[in-house]
Amino acid sequence: MISRLHDPASRGFASDNYAGMHPDILAALATANEGHQVAYGDDVYTDRLQQLFREHFGQRASVYPVLNGTGANVVGLQAMSEPWGAVICAESAHVNTDECGAPERVAHVKLLTVPTPDGKLTPALIDQQAWGRGDVHRAQPTVVAITQPTELGTLYTPQEIAAICAHAHEHGMRLYLDGARLAHAAAALDVPLRALTTDAGVDVLSFGGTKNGLLLGEALVVLDPDAVRGPAFLRKAATQLASKMRFISAQFIALLESGLWLANARHANDMARRLAEAVSGFAEVRIVQPVQTNAVFAILPADTTARLQKHFPFYVRNERTGEVRWMCSFDTTPDDVDAFAAAIARELTGDRHIATVTR
Repeated sequence: MISRLHDPASRGFASDNYAGMHPDILAALATANEGHQVAYGDDVYTDRLQQLFREHFGQRASVYPVLNGTGANVVGLQAMSEPWGAVICAESAHVNTDECGAPERVAHVKLLTVPTPDGKLTPALIDQQAWGRGDVHRAQPTVVAITQPTELGTLYTPQEIAAICAHAHEHGMRLYLDGARLAHAAAALDVPLRALTTDAGVDVLSFGGTKNGLLLGEALVVLDPDAVRGPAFLRKAATQLASKMRFISAQFIALLESGLWLANARHANDMARRLAEAVSGFAEVRIVQPVQTNAVFAILPADTTARLQKHFPFYVRNERTGEVRWMCSFDTTPDDVDAFAAAIARELTGDRHIATVTR
């Protein structure tokens, strides 16, 4: 028997990956565990999942469950690209900064990055790298990749995504959307998932589950079958084909069928706004990006950060500037937020008697 190795009441703001499973997901896994099912995706759960994704993304959508977000990005970008192809993305994009070179090492696509102040690409920024067509000495731009929401927590509107898609298509490129937190974006903008994807002209996307209550699993979603080649084979070759796929599919069914994806995302977003509001009165805390989803980016004094991290896990994004990131999850509670805000207040004011934050 495995003993408990941590305090279940101990929560931090480092990552929404730190959270456990939503109870409904755990229940779905228990149900899926009954009996035998055909392996490698030929099961009733994965068949039902195809239907659900078509309900949310349109009748042309095909879903390929994978094990993690890096796997979805690698398989998706490789399926969209030629061996001599290149992907235009923001310099801060997850595919560029946080995947250990997997898109280039595994998918064999060159990343052409563009600096952005807020993590968002625009048609004009894309044009900084969309050149050299026919030049045998340059990797050929074939895909534009955006992240919704961005790594800085900022959002593209449906209109901005549509403009980028139109621009990419006009230049013979396809559009890939990294949607590890797409549910949070849809919740924040109060639009259906297809408004940010299918209706805007996106060709292929990843849809995240792990950051929104799943144990593990992401989904590669192909909206235009003409935009890809061999995603099923590439998924297997990239070691992303789960033998017992029913356990990934069952989780997504529980997430999508009842609206849990939206409830979880809305709650996480609400907790981030609560946190931002709670610390906004301190001159020493500067919020550096709009708090639009479940992330708060702020600058704190370095000594304050060091003391806080002893009790509340969170990441420093830039040691030079003191920028930190606080992430809220589906299971972050108002009490969690208020306790953290009170700790920040204690550190900044030097008043060790502050126990709560007045909102």
